[in-house]
Amino acid sequence: MSIFGKIMGAIFGTKAEAAPAGGATAGAAGGASAKPAIDVTPILDAAVAAKKEKLNWKTSIVDLMKALDLDSSLTARKELAKELGYTGDMNDSASMNIWLHKQVMKKLAENGGKVPDDLKN
Repeated sequence: MSIFGKIMGAIFGTKAEAAPAGGATAGAAGGASAKPAIDVTPILDAAVAAKKEKLNWKTSIVDLMKALDLDSSLTARKELAKELGYTGDMNDSASMNIWLHKQVMKKLAENGGKVPDDLKN
């Protein structure tokens, strides 16, 4: 399973299927059959509360991954960057991490997640 797929599964449940990195889900065109959005904030807040360390999922991709009990190593983040189409310098981890966080929030929203507006930009 892809790293983004693991993030989706941890937030939306194990049956969640992420849209391909390039676009939205194929069956999302019909409005009547669309599922209600899942609010990611209380899910991630609860995941953070269960940890014994201070994590800020709203600003840090590393903290978000740690909160979900996922590998947050540089290797894992580079793999996630490849999955999501990062074209920047992967050796510049600070820039890559900022980009990753924004992309994960955007992709969560595209896949039925209710993400705070200030985190989608």
